[in-house]
Amino acid sequence: MENNHCVARVYNSLVKIFPEAKAPVWEPECGVLTALLQERVSFQVAYSQNVSEQAEQTGRMRYARVEAVCDQAADVQVRQVVCVPNSYPAHKTFDDNYLRTEPGMYPDLLEELRDGLVSFSPTQWKALWVDVRPDAQAPEGRMEVRIRFTDPDTGELLCEASQEIMVYRVSLPEQTLKRTEWFHADCLADYYHVPVFSEAHWEILERFIRCAAQHGINMLLTPVFTPPLDTAVGGERTTVQLVEVYAEDTENGRSYRFDFAKLVRWIRLCLSCGISYIEISHLFSQWGAVSAPKVMAYVNGAESRSRIFGWETPAVGGAYTEFLRAFLPQLLEVLRREGVGDRCFFHISDEPSREQQESYRAARESVAGLLEGQVIMDALSDLEFYQKGYVTLPVCATNHIHTFLDAGVHSVWSYYCTAQWNRVSNRFLAMPSARTRIYGLQLFKYQIEGCLHWGFNFYNAAESRYPIDPFGDTASGGVFPGGDPFLVYPGPQGAPQGSIRLMVMEEAMNDLRAMNLLASYIGREAVIAMLQEDLPFEITFETYPKSDYYLLRLRAKINAALARHQKG
Repeated sequence: MENNHCVARVYNSLVKIFPEAKAPVWEPECGVLTALLQERVSFQVAYSQNVSEQAEQTGRMRYARVEAVCDQAADVQVRQVVCVPNSYPAHKTFDDNYLRTEPGMYPDLLEELRDGLVSFSPTQWKALWVDVRPDAQAPEGRMEVRIRFTDPDTGELLCEASQEIMVYRVSLPEQTLKRTEWFHADCLADYYHVPVFSEAHWEILERFIRCAAQHGINMLLTPVFTPPLDTAVGGERTTVQLVEVYAEDTENGRSYRFDFAKLVRWIRLCLSCGISYIEISHLFSQWGAVSAPKVMAYVNGAESRSRIFGWETPAVGGAYTEFLRAFLPQLLEVLRREGVGDRCFFHISDEPSREQQESYRAARESVAGLLEGQVIMDALSDLEFYQKGYVTLPVCATNHIHTFLDAGVHSVWSYYCTAQWNRVSNRFLAMPSARTRIYGLQLFKYQIEGCLHWGFNFYNAAESRYPIDPFGDTASGGVFPGGDPFLVYPGPQGAPQGSIRLMVMEEAMNDLRAMNLLASYIGREAVIAMLQEDLPFEITFETYPKSDYYLLRLRAKINAALARHQKG
């Protein structure tokens, strides 16, 4: 609906609405939206001010109050889509599946409305993000959600837009896919200027952990020691070490005592927030395991901590190996006592290359006896690491994963990061949202057990050389394509603010859950046949449908099939 003042139009969740004078292309075939009980589904409302002669002369910006009206029991949340700077949208070379590759303002941040108001401009299209979660008791049938814009002074209706949602009385099963987006506790302390593991820090951690769990992340990177990730050689990140270490020098060498109280608090907090799996931070330096991570300790009764291991410490064969022999058995006992011993995953070193195979092997063998029976996983691209038994669970880069699948590796995870920019799914700001959401179908088809990404909330420049303001820098100092370093923004009062990409990844996880449920009724092959229907090619990690319509239509078909089989 539109009048002399403004216009509002409904778009699906996969459109990115840029702040331009021209309206995005409206695709009515993408207007079908279906939902299962208590599943969060999303759409957008784009709005603009009609350009009148008076508006052109005055440049007046009009305010409106936004109200969501739903004719069924549902939780409805409306947020503003905010454009953020993207200084580095893509690498030097790129494929044809980017929205644009020029630096500029890109829609991503989802911000709470201020006093329920939005502003119109005669020169821009802006957008609202609307989340709808049907109540558990909602009847099957069509639900209408209307977004109304009214004059804040007179109550006059300025314009409105409506979206129909077909609700089915089916509930999604629990997510079986293990998913971790690396959680950076130090970045939260740095951004909010609170002491590490102070009560203020713990409160912030809880808000961000809970947000992660609410959006399909069920495994959390746990900094028993400061994670040796994204750190320049010789540099340091802010210390976030959950285990207190007490070192004593004696005639027989150095002995160690450990206090696990903070780790226990962390584990219990994670479980209370909905996290199911604990991911122990890497035991050796990134890219080859040549050094120990930073470890701080109270040495010989000192009142303050000092660094006892770091870049200068060889990974294997010296003091750090002796330290791990003392530490790891006690760590495993704490994990068992807290009931997560069989839900823990360990890392050696992140993204080792073939040239670093020997140092990785030595590091792995130095802890093999200490971690017997534990799952060891690492992000890698080289099949040899798995074939030689160095990695129990390979986390394969999506642009190399078919090498592992073709070799018959059955227990496989996947990951992508800045290097997966060509052909495969990813979540850069400059990419279409459909390119992000297709990941759920790929995970289902190839029975991937888990997925990993390195940045839930990385608010540092590359190599952690300095902290950044994520509202002004989405590319870690212009090194990683915008959107790669984080999925959430650090909002006011220590609370996370979401993003379009966070929500689209949740949609991908829900697609996966729905496909798993349907497969329990009709079998995996029948579901895969639905994915492939009318396609002239096989879906792989590098070849897949690129349209919004494909994803929305497919999900509607899956939901309708679920309803039939549930009644059946």
